Amino acid sequence: MNAPTDGAGFFRAGPKLTPQKRVRDFARVQVRAGLLDDSAVLGEVTEAVADERITADPAGMAADLVREARDQLALDEQSWEVPTDHDRLVAAFDELAASDVVVLQGIEDHWTAAAELRRRAAEGRPPLGVAWFTPPDIWHAVDHGMLELNVWHGDSANVAPGDRLLDLVVDSLGRHGLEAHFDEGRIEIGASWRRRLLVPAAPPAPEQTIPR
Repeated sequence: MNAPTDGAGFFRAGPKLTPQKRVRDFARVQVRAGLLDDSAVLGEVTEAVADERITADPAGMAADLVREARDQLALDEQSWEVPTDHDRLVAAFDELAASDVVVLQGIEDHWTAAAELRRRAAEGRPPLGVAWFTPPDIWHAVDHGMLELNVWHGDSANVAPGDRLLDLVVDSLGRHGLEAHFDEGRIEIGASWRRRLLVPAAPPAPEQTIPR
């Protein structure tokens, strides 16, 4: 999961970004996506920093960037309206799962979705369909408030206008306050990816022995 190096940054228009800005953006979207645990995020950002060759200490710079991104997210969360679009997405995805539509969030590519369909078919429980999206789709939703969702039938055929499965997915999203429409083979959802920062729970306090 590497950071882009073509100067475009993460879906931002404007002048070419510096290597420093690219890795800062990469750390930001990795943290806000919420797909990876802390060590995996640090590993991804460290690799991105090393690829840019901008410091003799990629791990140290990556740790600073990840900490900065987490601190900013924690601050931003305080002003978010509830429910967030991410809350609405989770509710819609749960509803779809209950309707036998498998939802695969942040998967690597279409091969992963196809493999899941084959696995379920081999187990004798092919789903009605599968809805899936990749990390770059999430990064786009972080910055631009639009998530693109792929939806396939259980045989891996893409949905098309008039399909019951397509209507089921769009209607489910709509019931949870998310505008969605089908365009060029995918569903475009008006949703900003505002996933709350998951703070590890504090360990339980040690038991105290009360003198008798």
